[in-house]
Amino acid sequence: MAVTIRDVAQASGVHVSTVSRTFSAPHMVSGETRNRVLAVAEELGYRPNRAARALTTGRTHNLGLIVADIANPFFPPLIKAAQAQARERDYHVFVADTDENSLREQELIETLSKQVDGVLLCSPRLSNRVIERLRAQVPFVVVNRWIKGLPTVLMDVGQGAAAAVEHLAALGHRRIALLSGPSGSWTSQEMHTAVTAAVAEFDIELTVLRPNEPTERGGLAAAAAVAASGATGALCYNDLVAIGLIEGLRERGLGVPDDVSVIGVDDSLPSRLNRPKLTTITMPTAAAGRMAVDLLLAAVNAGEGEAATLARLQTNLVVRESTGAAPAGPGPRE
Repeated sequence: MAVTIRDVAQASGVHVSTVSRTFSAPHMVSGETRNRVLAVAEELGYRPNRAARALTTGRTHNLGLIVADIANPFFPPLIKAAQAQARERDYHVFVADTDENSLREQELIETLSKQVDGVLLCSPRLSNRVIERLRAQVPFVVVNRWIKGLPTVLMDVGQGAAAAVEHLAALGHRRIALLSGPSGSWTSQEMHTAVTAAVAEFDIELTVLRPNEPTERGGLAAAAAVAASGATGALCYNDLVAIGLIEGLRERGLGVPDDVSVIGVDDSLPSRLNRPKLTTITMPTAAAGRMAVDLLLAAVNAGEGEAATLARLQTNLVVRESTGAAPAGPGPRE
């Protein structure tokens, strides 16, 4: 016969409700009791019936995590951290990829809202208006997008972008290009605001190139415009765009950093493997994933009427091989 929750309670010497809380709300059970119950459950081969629990509690103990592009190396550390944090709270995570498509994003939210207790939206491409309408279906936490009234985790890319401009200025660069990201990207907008303010402070000429596909192809496609602009430094929407730009400049006979210094954003694994190794802005994606899960579960458990929380994480500039002193004379032009 299948092992029941009553069998676990009797063998553990605790009440049935304590066993139930151990699996449904482990933070409400003392560590000693929780460990004893879990050890007994493991020994007896007990597995909680999630479907039955959902019918009783109205909770699925599932969360949705929707990302803009799972192939982008920015997202996997965030996904893994969110999954680990959710697992600690006895939740499972369903991961979905929108492929940078706002219509697909809306479809996924509407589908997942029937199967999960809450949704993490990471770098969403939908308009604020649509997201605010959809929030009536399921609790949201938004990562890297600020929407009034929603719990939010932001990575302060503006801070890192300002440091990147200061770094280029110290190296003697007086013409730089900003390769923005997709339309509707909060990160892209924050970078633009921060860079515009920083170049004014250092009397730097700025060329803004937008929008750009947030992949190596986007960087390759922008290489001709960067070369034609005369910029000796380039700040890119992410590491993938920066790596594509480096390749595109190389195809035009321009060296990095001898002719053009290039800076990315994310500090992803490819930034450390690329040659030259990429100067980049670190984005604390793992910390954001953990914090987003905590905020979402707080929202799920609090219900209506709780004030939204804004968490802002710092970013930093990591200087590697792709930036150097500005070349003497005017910048490269095709």
